[in-house]
Amino acid sequence: MPQEQLDFVMDDRRAVYTRHGGVPLPNDLGDGLAAYLPNTPFAAQPYRVVAKFRCDDKEQLITIYLAKVAKGRDAIKDMIELMRIAQKRYGELYDCTPGA
Repeated sequence: MPQEQLDFVMDDRRAVYTRHGGVPLPNDLGDGLAAYLPNTPFAAQPYRVVAKFRCDDKEQLITIYLAKVAKGRDAIKDMIELMRIAQKRYGELYDCTPGA
């Protein structure tokens, strides 16, 4: 995806997630947020996390949507950990180092 498109998508998601109390991701996961967006057009999958991160010399974007999380779980914390797993796996699949 071209850099301009990555920035456009990230800026759009940041605006929406911030309006709904989005929580910034830890710095090691890049630029991103996790949010719960009920009562929106996204209500079918209201748990969302997005990150724009570097993997070696290229910026990448991963977005994860969940319909629900197990009762009693901390959804935001779990989504952040899922992003950590997704980035690590991305690095393994594409032979690059996330965060580098």
